[in-house]
Amino acid sequence: MNIVYVEKVSKEYQLGATVVKALKGVDLAVEGGEFMAIVGPSGSGKSTLLNLIGCIEKPTAGIVKVDGVDVVNLSSNELAVIRAGKLGFIFQTFNLLPVLTVAENVEYPLHLKPVGSKEKKERVDSVLKEVGLERFSAHKPAELSGGQRQRVAIARALVGSPSIILADEPTANLDHKTGTGILELMRGINKKFGTTFIFSTHDQKIVTMADRVVELRDGERAGD
Repeated sequence: MNIVYVEKVSKEYQLGATVVKALKGVDLAVEGGEFMAIVGPSGSGKSTLLNLIGCIEKPTAGIVKVDGVDVVNLSSNELAVIRAGKLGFIFQTFNLLPVLTVAENVEYPLHLKPVGSKEKKERVDSVLKEVGLERFSAHKPAELSGGQRQRVAIARALVGSPSIILADEPTANLDHKTGTGILELMRGINKKFGTTFIFSTHDQKIVTMADRVVELRDGERAGD
């Protein structure tokens, strides 16, 4: 079953008098449990496609379905419910809040869910154990290494039990050894929980490990 379905999707941005065509009629179908990579040069539309799947942006034209829900015409509040319930996000810059502890950063997405304080703590403890950071729950992000901060970001993405995790260049700011460890952690989560991972990446390590690789070039599927 397709957990993500994108059909004839275009995305245009108005920059002054210029129209930038970031995506031009892209089709994509992703099965549940896939570990897939979207690759292509800078400006090819990788991050734009990820943002459309993540309900962060809307397409100029076309169909986007996430876990069977057509998201194109949903309201901002309805899109927020989709993001909170079905999606997790991992970014290359970690996007952790420096004033919060590790546990508080991981718990943050649960504020959008009807989850009691006891269940919040149980979920946070569980995902921190999953990524090997249970001993660091009271630390602030500045006290952690880059690899540890990305593990916090992964825990934060997992805490809402999403169907899909979208990862935009998640290893770009990590050295080779640390990046490999983070990638193996994500692959293990994919296999253990059946979570779908969709990467936007230049990293050959991710390309090698992916079940499937989709290439974009100038806003279009390469080879299509």
